[in-house]
Amino acid sequence: MTGESDESAEETQASEEAAESTENGLQDGDFVRLAYTARTVEDGSLVDTTDEEVAEEEGVADEGTFEPRVIVLGSGHIFEGVEEEIEGSEVGDSGSVTVPAPEAFGEYDQEEVRTVSTDKVPEDDRYPGAAVQIDGQQGYLETIIGGRARVDFNHPLAGDDIEYEYEIVGEVEDELEQAQGLMNMFFDMDLDMFIETDEVEEEQVVESDDDDEGEPETETVTVEKETLYIDSDPQLAMNQQWMFQKQQIAQQLIDQVGIDRVIVQEVIDGNPMGGMGMPGMMGGGDLEEALEDVDVDADEIAEELDEEIDADEPTTE
Repeated sequence: MTGESDESAEETQASEEAAESTENGLQDGDFVRLAYTARTVEDGSLVDTTDEEVAEEEGVADEGTFEPRVIVLGSGHIFEGVEEEIEGSEVGDSGSVTVPAPEAFGEYDQEEVRTVSTDKVPEDDRYPGAAVQIDGQQGYLETIIGGRARVDFNHPLAGDDIEYEYEIVGEVEDELEQAQGLMNMFFDMDLDMFIETDEVEEEQVVESDDDDEGEPETETVTVEKETLYIDSDPQLAMNQQWMFQKQQIAQQLIDQVGIDRVIVQEVIDGNPMGGMGMPGMMGGGDLEEALEDVDVDADEIAEELDEEIDADEPTTE
Protein backbone atom coordinates (compact mmCIF):
# COMPACT_ATOMS: atom_id res chain seq x y z
CA MET A 1 0.00 0.00 0.00
CA THR A 2 2.80 2.32 0.90
CA GLY A 3 4.58 1.56 -2.39
CA GLU A 4 1.51 2.58 -4.41
CA SER A 5 1.19 5.81 -2.43
CA ASP A 6 4.87 6.64 -2.99
CA GLU A 7 4.55 5.97 -6.71
CA SER A 8 1.44 8.15 -6.93
CA ALA A 9 3.18 10.95 -5.04
CA GLU A 10 6.18 10.78 -7.39
CA GLU A 11 3.92 10.96 -10.44
CA THR A 12 2.10 13.96 -8.98
CA GLN A 13 5.38 15.71 -8.22
CA ALA A 14 6.71 15.02 -11.72
CA SER A 15 3.50 16.37 -13.24
CA GLU A 16 3.68 19.53 -11.14
CA GLU A 17 7.34 20.06 -12.06
CA ALA A 18 6.54 19.64 -15.75
CA ALA A 19 3.68 22.13 -15.49
CA GLU A 20 5.90 24.62 -13.64
CA SER A 21 8.61 24.22 -16.27
CA THR A 22 6.09 24.91 -19.04
CA GLU A 23 4.79 28.01 -17.29
CA ASN A 24 8.30 29.38 -16.79
CA GLY A 25 9.42 28.91 -20.38
CA LEU A 26 8.24 30.45 -23.63
CA GLN A 27 4.50 31.13 -23.72
CA ASP A 28 1.76 31.97 -26.22
CA GLY A 29 2.26 35.48 -27.55
CA ASP A 30 6.06 35.35 -27.29
CA PHE A 31 8.04 36.29 -30.40
CA VAL A 32 10.56 33.58 -31.15
CA ARG A 33 13.33 33.44 -33.74
CA LEU A 34 13.24 29.86 -34.97
CA ALA A 35 15.58 27.85 -37.18
CA TYR A 36 14.08 24.69 -38.62
CA THR A 37 14.04 22.13 -41.40
CA ALA A 38 10.91 20.16 -42.22
CA ARG A 39 10.89 16.96 -44.28
CA THR A 40 8.40 14.24 -45.12
CA VAL A 41 8.83 11.20 -42.91
CA GLU A 42 8.33 8.65 -45.69
CA ASP A 43 11.03 9.72 -48.18
CA GLY A 44 12.75 12.73 -46.57
CA SER A 45 11.60 15.22 -49.20
CA LEU A 46 12.24 18.81 -48.20
CA VAL A 47 9.12 20.72 -47.16
CA ASP A 48 10.64 23.93 -45.79
CA THR A 49 13.88 25.15 -44.26
CA THR A 50 15.55 28.24 -42.84
CA ASP A 51 19.02 26.76 -43.39
CA GLU A 52 20.85 28.18 -46.40
CA GLU A 53 23.18 25.15 -46.65
CA VAL A 54 20.20 22.78 -46.76
CA ALA A 55 18.59 24.98 -49.42
CA GLU A 56 21.74 24.85 -51.52
CA GLU A 57 21.99 21.06 -51.15
CA GLU A 58 18.37 20.71 -52.26
CA GLY A 59 18.81 23.11 -55.19
CA VAL A 60 16.29 25.69 -53.94
CA ALA A 61 18.68 28.40 -52.72
CA ASP A 62 17.48 30.84 -55.41
CA GLU A 63 13.84 30.60 -54.32
CA GLY A 64 14.04 33.01 -51.39
CA THR A 65 15.93 34.13 -48.32
CA PHE A 66 16.96 31.41 -45.89
CA GLU A 67 17.51 32.52 -42.30
CA PRO A 68 15.83 31.91 -38.90
CA ARG A 69 12.28 33.22 -38.93
CA VAL A 70 10.27 35.16 -36.40
CA ILE A 71 7.01 33.54 -35.32
CA VAL A 72 4.50 34.29 -32.59
CA LEU A 73 3.69 31.28 -30.43
CA GLY A 74 0.01 30.42 -30.32
CA SER A 75 -0.81 32.31 -33.52
CA GLY A 76 -0.79 29.40 -35.93
CA HIS A 77 2.36 30.48 -37.75
CA ILE A 78 3.61 26.88 -37.54
CA PHE A 79 1.82 23.58 -36.94
CA GLU A 80 0.19 23.25 -33.55
CA GLY A 81 2.25 20.18 -32.68
CA VAL A 82 5.47 22.15 -33.14
CA GLU A 83 4.14 25.04 -31.06
CA GLU A 84 3.22 22.66 -28.24
CA GLU A 85 6.74 21.22 -28.34
CA ILE A 86 8.31 24.68 -28.09
CA GLU A 87 6.01 26.00 -25.37
CA GLY A 88 7.83 25.97 -22.04
CA SER A 89 11.23 25.68 -23.72
CA GLU A 90 14.09 28.12 -23.42
CA VAL A 91 16.27 29.97 -25.92
CA GLY A 92 18.95 27.57 -27.17
CA ASP A 93 16.76 24.48 -26.88
CA SER A 94 16.43 22.24 -29.92
CA GLY A 95 14.51 19.13 -30.80
CA SER A 96 12.51 17.16 -33.31
CA VAL A 97 8.78 16.58 -33.54
CA THR A 98 6.68 14.59 -35.99
CA VAL A 99 3.41 16.13 -37.14
CA PRO A 100 0.95 13.46 -38.35
CA ALA A 101 -0.67 14.00 -41.74
CA PRO A 102 -4.15 14.94 -40.41
CA GLU A 103 -2.56 17.77 -38.38
CA ALA A 104 -0.21 18.80 -41.20
CA PHE A 105 -1.61 19.03 -44.72
CA GLY A 106 -4.51 16.65 -44.26
CA GLU A 107 -5.24 13.09 -45.29
CA TYR A 108 -5.20 12.22 -48.97
CA ASP A 109 -8.76 12.19 -50.34
CA GLN A 110 -9.27 10.19 -53.51
CA GLU A 111 -12.55 12.01 -54.14
CA GLU A 112 -10.53 15.20 -54.63
CA VAL A 113 -9.12 13.71 -57.84
CA ARG A 114 -11.66 14.75 -60.46
CA THR A 115 -12.14 14.77 -64.22
CA VAL A 116 -12.83 18.11 -65.89
CA SER A 117 -13.15 19.37 -69.44
CA THR A 118 -9.81 20.06 -71.12
CA ASP A 119 -11.20 23.44 -72.15
CA LYS A 120 -10.87 24.54 -68.52
CA VAL A 121 -7.11 23.98 -68.60
CA PRO A 122 -5.01 26.74 -70.22
CA GLU A 123 -3.14 25.48 -73.27
CA ASP A 124 0.26 26.30 -71.76
CA ASP A 125 -0.53 24.13 -68.71
CA ARG A 126 -1.60 20.97 -70.49
CA TYR A 127 1.18 18.71 -69.23
CA PRO A 128 1.44 16.28 -66.26
CA GLY A 129 2.31 18.01 -62.99
CA ALA A 130 1.22 21.49 -64.06
CA ALA A 131 -0.35 23.65 -61.35
CA VAL A 132 -3.77 24.76 -62.57
CA GLN A 133 -6.68 26.83 -61.34
CA ILE A 134 -10.04 25.23 -62.09
CA ASP A 135 -13.18 27.11 -61.02
CA GLY A 136 -11.13 28.99 -58.44
CA GLN A 137 -9.61 25.84 -56.92
CA GLN A 138 -5.89 25.00 -57.01
CA GLY A 139 -5.00 21.59 -58.45
CA TYR A 140 -2.32 19.58 -60.24
CA LEU A 141 -2.82 18.05 -63.65
CA GLU A 142 -2.32 14.28 -63.80
CA THR A 143 -3.29 13.32 -67.34
CA ILE A 144 -5.15 14.55 -70.42
CA ILE A 145 -6.97 12.09 -72.62
CA GLY A 146 -8.97 13.55 -75.48
CA GLY A 147 -11.25 16.27 -74.18
CA ARG A 148 -10.96 15.23 -70.54
CA ALA A 149 -8.34 16.19 -67.96
CA ARG A 150 -7.64 14.40 -64.67
CA VAL A 151 -6.85 16.93 -61.90
CA ASP A 152 -5.74 16.24 -58.34
CA PHE A 153 -7.08 18.92 -55.97
CA ASN A 154 -5.35 17.51 -52.87
CA HIS A 155 -2.48 19.45 -51.33
CA PRO A 156 0.79 18.06 -52.77
CA LEU A 157 1.78 16.93 -49.23
CA ALA A 158 -1.60 15.53 -48.25
CA GLY A 159 -1.18 12.18 -46.52
CA ASP A 160 2.44 12.85 -45.49
CA ASP A 161 3.66 12.93 -41.90
CA ILE A 162 6.10 15.82 -41.45
CA GLU A 163 9.20 15.80 -39.26
CA TYR A 164 10.37 19.15 -37.89
CA GLU A 165 13.90 19.63 -36.59
CA TYR A 166 14.14 22.98 -34.85
CA GLU A 167 16.32 25.23 -32.72
CA ILE A 168 15.12 28.23 -30.73
CA VAL A 169 17.69 30.84 -31.77
CA GLY A 170 16.36 33.70 -29.67
CA GLU A 171 13.43 35.63 -28.27
CA VAL A 172 12.52 38.90 -30.01
CA GLU A 173 11.50 41.68 -27.63
CA ASP A 174 12.18 44.83 -29.68
CA GLU A 175 8.91 46.05 -31.21
CA LEU A 176 10.44 47.06 -34.56
CA GLU A 177 12.15 43.66 -34.92
CA GLN A 178 8.84 42.00 -34.06
CA ALA A 179 7.05 43.97 -36.77
CA GLN A 180 9.79 43.29 -39.32
CA GLY A 181 9.69 39.60 -38.47
CA LEU A 182 5.94 39.40 -39.01
CA MET A 183 6.14 41.25 -42.33
CA ASN A 184 8.98 38.99 -43.49
CA MET A 185 6.81 35.99 -42.69
CA PHE A 186 4.18 37.28 -45.12
CA PHE A 187 6.48 38.80 -47.74
CA ASP A 188 10.02 37.81 -48.64
CA MET A 189 11.18 41.38 -49.28
CA ASP A 190 13.12 44.11 -47.49
CA LEU A 191 10.84 46.94 -46.36
CA ASP A 192 11.82 50.21 -44.70
CA MET A 193 9.95 50.46 -41.40
CA PHE A 194 10.17 52.53 -38.24
CA ILE A 195 8.12 53.20 -35.10
CA GLU A 196 7.35 56.65 -33.71
CA THR A 197 5.08 58.02 -30.99
CA ASP A 198 2.79 60.62 -32.57
CA GLU A 199 0.47 63.16 -31.01
CA VAL A 200 -2.94 62.77 -32.62
CA GLU A 201 -6.15 64.72 -32.18
CA GLU A 202 -9.29 62.62 -31.83
CA GLU A 203 -12.86 62.98 -30.67
CA GLN A 204 -13.80 61.43 -27.33
CA VAL A 205 -17.23 61.16 -25.71
CA VAL A 206 -17.70 63.44 -22.72
CA GLU A 207 -19.43 61.88 -19.75
CA SER A 208 -22.51 63.79 -18.74
CA ASP A 209 -24.80 63.67 -15.72
CA ASP A 210 -27.81 64.47 -17.88
CA ASP A 211 -30.26 61.67 -18.56
CA ASP A 212 -31.16 63.03 -21.99
CA GLU A 213 -31.06 60.43 -24.74
CA GLY A 214 -29.74 62.82 -27.35
CA GLU A 215 -26.48 62.51 -29.21
CA PRO A 216 -23.50 62.18 -26.83
CA GLU A 217 -21.26 65.20 -26.43
CA THR A 218 -17.68 64.91 -27.65
CA GLU A 219 -14.52 66.90 -27.26
CA THR A 220 -11.26 67.01 -29.18
CA VAL A 221 -8.32 65.73 -27.18
CA THR A 222 -4.67 65.10 -28.02
CA VAL A 223 -3.47 61.57 -27.41
CA GLU A 224 -0.22 59.73 -28.03
CA LYS A 225 -0.29 56.83 -30.48
CA GLU A 226 2.56 54.45 -31.14
CA THR A 227 2.69 54.24 -34.91
CA LEU A 228 4.40 51.76 -37.22
CA TYR A 229 5.36 53.41 -40.50
CA ILE A 230 5.91 51.16 -43.52
CA ASP A 231 7.39 52.56 -46.73
CA SER A 232 5.53 50.85 -49.55
CA ASP A 233 7.41 50.21 -52.77
CA PRO A 234 5.95 48.97 -56.10
CA GLN A 235 6.83 45.37 -55.20
CA LEU A 236 4.65 45.51 -52.09
CA ALA A 237 1.92 47.66 -53.63
CA MET A 238 1.42 45.13 -56.47
CA ASN A 239 1.65 42.04 -54.24
CA GLN A 240 -1.72 40.26 -54.46
CA GLN A 241 -1.65 39.03 -50.87
CA TRP A 242 -1.02 42.58 -49.65
CA MET A 243 -3.68 44.01 -51.97
CA PHE A 244 -6.39 41.71 -50.63
CA GLN A 245 -5.28 41.17 -47.02
CA LYS A 246 -3.51 44.34 -45.89
CA GLN A 247 -6.28 45.14 -43.41
CA GLN A 248 -5.93 41.74 -41.73
CA ILE A 249 -2.12 41.90 -41.80
CA ALA A 250 -2.12 45.39 -40.28
CA GLN A 251 -4.51 44.19 -37.57
CA GLN A 252 -2.12 41.34 -36.73
CA LEU A 253 0.71 43.83 -36.39
CA ILE A 254 -1.41 45.97 -34.05
CA ASP A 255 -2.62 43.07 -31.93
CA GLN A 256 0.60 41.08 -31.67
CA VAL A 257 3.22 43.83 -31.54
CA GLY A 258 1.09 46.03 -29.28
CA ILE A 259 1.21 49.23 -31.35
CA ASP A 260 -1.73 51.61 -31.85
CA ARG A 261 -1.83 52.00 -35.60
CA VAL A 262 -0.07 51.29 -38.92
CA ILE A 263 0.59 53.90 -41.58
CA VAL A 264 1.68 52.70 -45.02
CA GLN A 265 3.51 55.41 -46.94
CA GLU A 266 3.69 55.19 -50.70
CA VAL A 267 7.06 56.41 -51.94
CA ILE A 268 7.24 57.41 -55.59
CA ASP A 269 10.58 58.42 -57.09
CA GLY A 270 10.25 60.21 -60.40
CA ASN A 271 10.82 63.53 -62.10
CA PRO A 272 12.25 65.90 -59.45
CA MET A 273 10.21 68.72 -61.06
CA GLY A 274 7.04 66.91 -60.14
CA GLY A 275 5.95 65.72 -63.57
CA MET A 276 3.32 67.34 -65.74
CA GLY A 277 0.75 69.81 -64.57
CA MET A 278 0.66 73.46 -63.56
CA PRO A 279 3.55 74.40 -61.28
CA GLY A 280 2.29 75.09 -57.80
CA MET A 281 -0.73 72.82 -58.31
CA MET A 282 0.88 69.41 -58.91
CA GLY A 283 4.63 69.75 -58.85
CA GLY A 284 6.07 72.81 -57.13
CA GLY A 285 6.52 76.39 -58.25
CA ASP A 286 4.55 79.56 -57.52
CA LEU A 287 0.93 80.09 -58.56
CA GLU A 288 1.43 83.79 -59.33
CA GLU A 289 4.39 82.96 -61.57
CA ALA A 290 2.27 80.41 -63.40
CA LEU A 291 -0.49 82.97 -63.95
CA GLU A 292 2.05 85.48 -65.25
CA ASP A 293 3.23 82.89 -67.76
CA VAL A 294 -0.25 82.78 -69.29
CA ASP A 295 -0.65 86.62 -69.04
CA VAL A 296 -3.17 86.59 -66.22
CA ASP A 297 -3.15 89.15 -63.38
CA ALA A 298 -3.63 87.38 -60.05
CA ASP A 299 -4.75 90.62 -58.33
CA GLU A 300 -7.48 91.18 -60.92
CA ILE A 301 -8.80 87.66 -60.38
CA ALA A 302 -8.86 88.18 -56.62
CA GLU A 303 -10.78 91.48 -56.99
CA GLU A 304 -13.34 89.89 -59.34
CA LEU A 305 -13.90 87.03 -56.89
CA ASP A 306 -14.44 89.50 -54.02
CA GLU A 307 -17.00 91.41 -56.09
CA GLU A 308 -18.88 88.22 -56.93
CA ILE A 309 -18.94 87.17 -53.28
CA ASP A 310 -20.25 90.60 -52.19
CA ALA A 311 -22.97 90.44 -54.86
CA ASP A 312 -24.09 86.99 -53.70
CA GLU A 313 -24.30 87.88 -50.00
CA PRO A 314 -27.88 88.46 -48.78
CA THR A 315 -28.74 92.02 -47.69
CA THR A 316 -30.36 92.81 -44.32
CA GLU A 317 -32.53 95.77 -43.51
